[in-house]
Amino acid sequence: MTNPRRIYLLSPRDLSPETIAVAFAKTSRSPEPFDEIAAELNDSRAAKFHEKWVVGYGHASVAEHAVLHLALENVSRLAIETIEGNRLASYTEKSTRYQQWDADAFYLPEELQGQPLEEKFRQTCEHLFDTYHDCIPRVQTWLKETAPQRPDESDKAYERRIRPASVDICRFLLPAASLANVGVTINARALEYAICKMLSSPLDEVRQIGEWVLKVGQQEAPTLIKYAGCNAYLMQTAEKMSLLAERLDPVPGSDFTLIDYDTDGEEKVLAAILFRFSQSMPFDACLDYVRQLDADERQALAKALMAERGPFDQPLREFEYAQMTFEVVMDQGAYFEFKRHRMMTQTAQPLTALLGYATPRGIVAAGCEDQYRDAMDQAESFYHELWEVNPDVASYIVPNGFNRRVLFTMNLREAFTLCRLRAAENAHFSIRRVALKIHEAISKVYPNLAPFMVIPEGITWQDIARDHF
Repeated sequence: MTNPRRIYLLSPRDLSPETIAVAFAKTSRSPEPFDEIAAELNDSRAAKFHEKWVVGYGHASVAEHAVLHLALENVSRLAIETIEGNRLASYTEKSTRYQQWDADAFYLPEELQGQPLEEKFRQTCEHLFDTYHDCIPRVQTWLKETAPQRPDESDKAYERRIRPASVDICRFLLPAASLANVGVTINARALEYAICKMLSSPLDEVRQIGEWVLKVGQQEAPTLIKYAGCNAYLMQTAEKMSLLAERLDPVPGSDFTLIDYDTDGEEKVLAAILFRFSQSMPFDACLDYVRQLDADERQALAKALMAERGPFDQPLREFEYAQMTFEVVMDQGAYFEFKRHRMMTQTAQPLTALLGYATPRGIVAAGCEDQYRDAMDQAESFYHELWEVNPDVASYIVPNGFNRRVLFTMNLREAFTLCRLRAAENAHFSIRRVALKIHEAISKVYPNLAPFMVIPEGITWQDIARDHF
């Protein structure tokens, strides 16, 4: 072998993201090693390359090699929805499950500053946060009575168990204006569109974040994101469709619906796997073979497929051939965890106070129900008042406990991942209820493959609803 194998890093400590992107891009036309290509480059030459090939000729995939790590601090959780509304990126955010929010950690929308409702917005947020802080120790006391320290459990371990559990219950009070931090790892191609969406937002805060992200991003990838800007199509479509949607007569809907699914989803998955491992068999022939199997034979094929799979092994990619569409009502806290599953198509309605709110059983048992309902009802009342002034800004005051309707399409492979993570015992009970409902629905339509989903035994969504709501 005249050319030995080499595997190495082009380190961002030594090279700019745009230079790394060029080094990778040039390999399609240059026989030189990556590091030699990179050694010939500088920021100026990289910029010229990108101006010609990425901007001029539209070879935007090159920009995917330029990766940036963005740290965003003290942005509202409402703004985070837009920030995280991109599939091809990675996010880590401040958790409402493991951290307790400070009393003043909320965003005051600039749209309200100096306006008649500014003080009422501030007072409503303060009331929600005061209630949140007052309920946490009371819920902790109740938890210690109902979940006493185990004999083999240290005081510190017990505190680590009880404190997050109390915060889990009280997080329903936190409004969407609550401030949080989020770390974002994203390539320049996806970042350009992310900035475009932020600059096209109806919210001042999100547009300002977009401008700041553009400025910061240009320090590392000045050419690749230099033309990011607001998008008339996004803005005008949102305005026109919102007006049309307002003409629809309100109709009550179900809290959970499996709207559509591939009725032959299991057959397609099994046939695709046989197709993958056959030498030359066409897919139609594989599908015909699976369809002629009787129930026992089909079950045996599924068992053979899954026999060696460990609890953390992803199902084979062919599970993606089975698609399902759901419509689910979940509380905002659950949605914030659900939205992290980006290998699906999600459409969430705006965050409103129109679908009521959830009341955790722990709030009631700890003697906090009256205080909790007073804070939530005040937030709901003010939401309607604020909606008359600015419907988009009104979402800031909506607490985590309020319900939201979400439409989503996902494949069976993603369902395996979602249910394993979100139905697990350490998951929050709000999202556990959703995940267990999804699992129950899948079990009915894909009976041969659903049994292999990793789900805690002996627990149903009805149990979660009874024990926690």
